[in-house]
This record gives sequence, structure tokens and C-alpha cells, in this order.
Amino acid sequence: MPGERIPYVDGRTAQPAALERVAARVAAQLRDGRDVFAGRSRPVFVGMGASYAALALPLRMLADGAVPARQELASEIGSGVALAEADIVIGVSQSGRSPETVDALAMVPRERRAAVVNVVPSRLGDTAAHPVDLGNEPDSYASTIGYTGTLIALAMIARTILGTSPAEVAAEWNGIADVLTRHEHALAPVVDEVAGRAGRVVAADIVASGASRSASESGALLLREVCRVPASALVTRNYLHGEMESAGQTLHVVIGDGRELEIARSLAGARHLTLCVTSAEVDPGDHLHVVRIPEGVSMPVRTVLETAVLQRLAGSLAMVRGVAIEDFVFDNTDTKIEEPIG
Repeated sequence: MPGERIPYVDGRTAQPAALERVAARVAAQLRDGRDVFAGRSRPVFVGMGASYAALALPLRMLADGAVPARQELASEIGSGVALAEADIVIGVSQSGRSPETVDALAMVPRERRAAVVNVVPSRLGDTAAHPVDLGNEPDSYASTIGYTGTLIALAMIARTILGTSPAEVAAEWNGIADVLTRHEHALAPVVDEVAGRAGRVVAADIVASGASRSASESGALLLREVCRVPASALVTRNYLHGEMESAGQTLHVVIGDGRELEIARSLAGARHLTLCVTSAEVDPGDHLHVVRIPEGVSMPVRTVLETAVLQRLAGSLAMVRGVAIEDFVFDNTDTKIEEPIG
């Protein structure tokens, strides 16, 4: 059933197998429509909420490949001028019903509109000449499968823009179910211990840079949505310019292998609860908890694995705080298009 909702815990349990299906489905669509994306030199990605957070991954991939891509918050574009130079505009919305993203795509000619959606049919998918879908995967309201599946689709699109062959685009995700399952088993006890100690925190800082911002920004949103903890996603170097001075009764999640390691050690050394997500060798301590990312995985796979840490943390912390995951305080009826399609 299009747009089927499942419990958050079920979404996380089903995620490894679902991502195998998503990777195969998106790879097939891009193989058949490769000419749509290959060689684009001025792509612009637009989205809202978690879909906007996901855009950090393809932007870093394209920047590393010398393609000057941009991301835009769909509600803030204002006019088509911001999109006029784009040779393709890629709207991202897991439900396909975000009105701001639909309106943004309407600002450019249809042949320059692409979309990444989960739900089919959807308003966004129908308005784009070049839709890519995840296959109507059942997803939780605070997205699990829909978000990580979107990361896979965006990474595949970025690889295709950069001229990667269809076989290589698909091969990057071979065995993702097994990789994610092993990772989940390894991270669970560490993350659950952190959650158990974080029951009374008043805020959370999630620090990352580059592609890992897709994990930090979606993670901050999950902590707000799922366990009602005020959370901020902060960029590593900017965090050093005064933002970390507010540490206190705060959960700190630091993602990365560079300057992030010193940040994590400094926070833990000052007796602040800190979770470091890294592929580097880091010794845990009384206040420093470490989740290792397997060495040798690609940037996109790593971003999915980092996201899984934040998903587990949000679910575990909700249980500790006695928050019902599926209950939301506010129902903002204007964030999704409700009228029937057609």
C-alpha cells in the first residue's frame, strides 16, 4: 500500500533487507535512465526537513568530483531566479507530498525536473519528468527506511552525474544488508548505555562535517521528533568558535575522524557525556563512549551507518525518557499535500 506507516522499531528492524531492495530498484532505474543524469554540470537539490538534511551527502560527493552542485531549502527559494542556471533540479521528498518542494520544481521547465521519492504515485513524482523512487517501502512516521533509502538514491545519482558506470554504481551497495546488520549488533550495547545515562539531559549537540552532516542533521531531527530532546546539528569547525562553550547537562554526539576526535576527548575530559562515532582507534573512558565505523567503507555507506547510530540512539533514549515514539505533540496539517492526485 503506498505510503504505509509502520512503527519506528519495526522500521529499524526491517531496514537492512529494505535497503537491499532499494539499492537494486534505484540502480535499475538509473541504468535505464542514465542519460538523464550523466554529465550534468549544474545540479541543484531541493528539499525540506529530513530530505534537506540528506542533501549534504550528494553535495560532498559532487564537490569532491569538481561538480558545483547546490542545495536549497525549498521554502526559501522565493522565485525561479535561484534555479535559473541549474541544468537539472532534483526535488527530494520521501512522501512526495511536501508542498514547498512541489512548488520549487514548478519554477523550472518540466524537462529539467527530477525527483527522489519513496511513495508512488505522488504529487512530486508526477510533476517531475525524471522521477526516481524507492519502491513504496513501508516507513515509520519519524523516518527510518525512507531516509536511509533516500541517502542511497542520492548517492547513486551523484555517482551517475560523475560518470560512474551503472555496474559500479550498483556494486557500491552490494551486501548492504549484512554490513548494516553487523554494524547494528556492534553499536547496540554502546548506544543503549549512552541512552541510559542521558535520561535527564536538557539538550543534545551533534557535531559533524562534510557528508556526515546528513547523519548529524537527520539525527538532531530524530532526537526532537522521537524523544523530544532539544537538539542541534553543528558543523565541526564552527562548533569550536564558541558553540561548544554551552556544554553542560548535554548529550554530545561527535561524528568523524579528524578534529572531531579532539573535540570528543575534550568534552569527555570535562566530564560531559560524549558518544564518538568514528573509524579511528579511540579508547573509551568514563564519559567517552565509542562506536566504530568499519574501515574501508565508502563515504555513502559510511553515512548510512552513521545514521543508524542516531536512529538507535533516538529510539533507546525515547524508552529511557518514557516517551511513546509514535505520539507527536503537534499536527501541522500544512506540511503535506492532502488532496488526491489526478
